[in-house]
Amino acid sequence: MEILLIENVGKLGVRGDVVTVKDGYARNFLLPRKKALPVTAGNKRQIELEKERNLKLRAKELSEAQTLKEKLEAVVLTVAKKVGENKHLFGSVTNADVAEMLKAKGFDIEKQSISLPHVKDLGTHAVDIRIYTGVHAKLNLEVTALAE
Repeated sequence: MEILLIENVGKLGVRGDVVTVKDGYARNFLLPRKKALPVTAGNKRQIELEKERNLKLRAKELSEAQTLKEKLEAVVLTVAKKVGENKHLFGSVTNADVAEMLKAKGFDIEKQSISLPHVKDLGTHAVDIRIYTGVHAKLNLEVTALAE
């Protein structure tokens, strides 16, 4: 079944794309949740209008994402954690911790968008944040020892 995506759907496409999916997936998931429209002769004009609107919306979202990327890359996060004798952390720094630090600095980023390596040591670690399709911000996370 051919459908027009009204919303971004992970691993399927972005808003405005016309994609072919299995009938059951379209009928049971995409159409009832208003994530897509069926491509029929009756709604071809609506699809064209939707595509035009989505192109404008994508361009706007992309420019906003680029602006947010520039702001995020200027930020350096610092966290102090308790460490053991061999300079390993008790616990680790997670993407939820990074999301909370960013929220404290005025950025509303979901923790699922944050990708960082398993942080168990002191030092500087690279954090990758997915902002939009093809737009990733890279910032540094400085992990220091907690002063006691």
